[in-house]
Amino acid sequence: MNQQHDAHILAVDDSPDNLFLLESILSEEIHYRLELVEDGEAALKAVTKSPPDLILLDVMMPGLNGYDVTRKIRQNAALPYIPILLLTAHDQSSLVKGLDAGADDFLRKPFDVDELLARVRSMLRLKRSIDDYRYMVQQRDDFMARLTHDLRTPLVATNRVLELCLQGTFGDIADEAQEALDNVITNNTNLLAMANTLLEVYRHDAGQKQLSLSQISLQPLCDEIVQELAPLANAKGLNLMLETAGSLEQSHTESLEYVVEGDRLELRRLLTNLIGNAIKFTDAGHITVRLRTLSDRKVSLEVEDTGPGISEADQRQIFEWFQQGEHMRAGSGLGLHLSRRIAKLHGGELTVSSTVGQGSRFVLTLPLVRQRSAVSV
Repeated sequence: MNQQHDAHILAVDDSPDNLFLLESILSEEIHYRLELVEDGEAALKAVTKSPPDLILLDVMMPGLNGYDVTRKIRQNAALPYIPILLLTAHDQSSLVKGLDAGADDFLRKPFDVDELLARVRSMLRLKRSIDDYRYMVQQRDDFMARLTHDLRTPLVATNRVLELCLQGTFGDIADEAQEALDNVITNNTNLLAMANTLLEVYRHDAGQKQLSLSQISLQPLCDEIVQELAPLANAKGLNLMLETAGSLEQSHTESLEYVVEGDRLELRRLLTNLIGNAIKFTDAGHITVRLRTLSDRKVSLEVEDTGPGISEADQRQIFEWFQQGEHMRAGSGLGLHLSRRIAKLHGGELTVSSTVGQGSRFVLTLPLVRQRSAVSV
């Protein structure tokens, strides 16, 4: 909302006299456009039809009272943020109850005219600040989405040309040039992976990610990923292994399958990131991927390494945007943020525990499927 434009204010009161008083006070302000309704149901319809910039809401009304209206507005995720100023003539009206319902401020009748105007100005400043912040975030997200999308095409095209060069399509290549081209391809591939991750993070954060759900057995999926990443571990002399252990409450067959409902590609992305990170940061020892069922109808997937560990300060922010940690081999800081978002979209959680010098353990928990049907592996 721009300060030079009219501020749309919705006043709700079952007393026509009170509405007349509010109109008399606020109509003198040239930038205020007032809408008057006399009950809670009418208020909800007006808010849905044309969300105002501020709501002046009487607490004591027949039918839906002010607390009920406030609660319903706050529960409607489709609405933008709207400041709500509760008005009441009763001493017993609860400030705590109103704030807990989602109101932003509270004013008792009979109110001082100057105080009312000051509260209105304050609430409109709050509205402007929140709208400006959300606009800035939206602009940032749109820019990141366009940037990452535009980066992908030239990176893919460049790698294709370089691969043709290495294959001798354009003539013989000297050994020194081949090594240089290999390095360029590797760097381009890393940039492409970063761009893809950034685009996925944007889609998740913007609520644009749609999951393709099916019943998935985690053990075959983990087997597949471990086999794919084993050469990377072997090249560093690391032992990469998968362990399984069901709880006593599960049947042998069910505990071995670890069936969850989820998007296979997204879960694969999450697990590949966790295991790949463990290999990347571990120089000696082992990485253990451990599957086990929990007593509360959940499955736990642990990725444990013998790497350098993560400090307590880094653990507190490791899942945030662009948090790379202090490790010299830290990446873009996006992978773990995306991994936690994927876990939450599947009704699960991703946590970390670590001791510096002793390694780290990332734990993914997901709800088990009670009835198995066509299971994707």
